[in-house]
Amino acid sequence: MLDTRPRPAPARRRPFGVEILAVGLLAAILARGPIGRAFASPRAQEWVTVFVAIVVQAMPFVVLGTLLSAAIATLVPERFFARALPSRPALAVPVAGLAGLALPGCECASVPVAGALVRRGVTPAAALAFLLAAPAINPVVLAATAVAFPGQPLMVVGRLVASLATSVAMGWLWLRLGRDDWLRVPRRAPQAGSRAMAYFAAVRQDAAEAAGFLVIGAATAACLNVLVPQRWLHVVAAHHVVAVVALAGLAVLLSICSEADAFVAASLSQFSLTARLAFLVVGPMVDLKLFAMQAGTFGRRFAVRFAPATFVVGVGLAVAVGGVLL
Repeated sequence: MLDTRPRPAPARRRPFGVEILAVGLLAAILARGPIGRAFASPRAQEWVTVFVAIVVQAMPFVVLGTLLSAAIATLVPERFFARALPSRPALAVPVAGLAGLALPGCECASVPVAGALVRRGVTPAAALAFLLAAPAINPVVLAATAVAFPGQPLMVVGRLVASLATSVAMGWLWLRLGRDDWLRVPRRAPQAGSRAMAYFAAVRQDAAEAAGFLVIGAATAACLNVLVPQRWLHVVAAHHVVAVVALAGLAVLLSICSEADAFVAASLSQFSLTARLAFLVVGPMVDLKLFAMQAGTFGRRFAVRFAPATFVVGVGLAVAVGGVLL
């Protein structure tokens, strides 16, 4: 008797990144004539110079940050974080914020780590402080900021102080005003294979996302410097409040990895250091991809409250710290 039961359709094979890169390189070779003519003008060459300079400077820090953040997310046991924090919530918040200095992690890795902390019983306020601090004040990010702003050590200090203050302030604010029904405790995702496999999978995913957003950020910065009339940028930069809000909003839209955002900020030399500090403080804490990840991990009711509050607190503290140090 023939088996008439429907058979499942074979899974469609998705193209891998190497195949996509090969196709892109082949297309670039075939179109090298039109591409060369398109970039023959002085303005186009200036755009390429700015774009390549930002990518080349930032890429080593992106790679290093990706390797370390993947290790934190996949190799460090969850119980380590729960045991290392004080039992009193008010003390756990600043300790969790300071942990960002020792535990490098990009934005994409900090969200699942914070979710694991909440799932293991750590007070949400401390987990949220770590979520904001880890991608903003870790050693890789601070080193990248020092390289991007040579001879301006106060820019590094300002980023450290303003970002840490924002993360601790948001943790205490959630401890004071947050409600349990606003935050959904994330479920544990099943992990297939060994920790080594999970690590390399995390590295591939984080590297692809970070490199993609770096390219977008570098291209946008190059366009602002080359295509937008300089007088427009100077008009915006001349108004202190407008400049700060504009760069903070730009950080939200660009969603650049924190290991690379300092090089984009350094290229926006028309703006004051305080405005660029707001860009560096807000970017690792509030952007489009982070909002989506926070909504998926902790729920939409959490994200629509936490992200706007973080934006306001981050901008305010960046202006305060910049006014004192810069």
